[in-house]
Amino acid sequence: MKNELVSIITPSHNSGKFISKTIDSVLAQSYANFELIVVDDCSNDDGPSIISKYSEKDNRIRYYRNMVNSGPAFSRNKAIEMANGRFIAFLDSDDIWYPEKLETQISFMLKNGYAFTFSSYDKMSEDGVYKGRVEAPEAVTYENLVKTCSVGCLTAVYDVSLIGKVFMPEIKKRQDFALWLKILKIIPKGYGIHRPLAKYRVRNNSISGNKWKASRYQWQVYRKVEKMNILQSVYFFTFYTVNGILKTYFK
Repeated sequence: MKNELVSIITPSHNSGKFISKTIDSVLAQSYANFELIVVDDCSNDDGPSIISKYSEKDNRIRYYRNMVNSGPAFSRNKAIEMANGRFIAFLDSDDIWYPEKLETQISFMLKNGYAFTFSSYDKMSEDGVYKGRVEAPEAVTYENLVKTCSVGCLTAVYDVSLIGKVFMPEIKKRQDFALWLKILKIIPKGYGIHRPLAKYRVRNNSISGNKWKASRYQWQVYRKVEKMNILQSVYFFTFYTVNGILKTYFK
């Protein structure tokens, strides 16, 4: 396998409770040619000092602090702007990768010439207790994804050499979902690895845990980012709602 550089994009805000485990999971990767770019969004906890200590010990870890609090989309885009790698990968400051994550996924992409991939992932509670698994489909198109987002941000990787640097829309929430839609307007499909390569931490105060807020932001992506008319928005939002009910009550 070619030893291509992978740029890992990690926004951070008051992440002192979890950031060490996140960074440790990157340092434990069997694929060692990476740069971890952590952009702190004006935290007021001990997260920045923890990140700084890691960056002082390992030059693959790059630390940047925003001048003003600007939100996760801005932080991720700043990291993408700073990235030097052929591959862009995403990992939030409270999630964890399994040690073989990058090796498995980069090999999969290089072998098949895929520009955008993702994988299954496990869910855990705030204190690390297993809460189930989210299975990745074999492939997704724009039409699939706009109905229900089946790409976990902590598993997504895209190839800059094939599609260039693609940035997230500057919206408050669901910017990762909007990014996948942007990518799937450039290429016809994204491809899934049917194997869990990461662990997603379900936070008690997360947007995904609040169905009403999540629905509102989903609607905003349809209307404000994708510029859909009312009929199109209602059509796709109906799929989103039904899929959400099925996942919640019939999984």
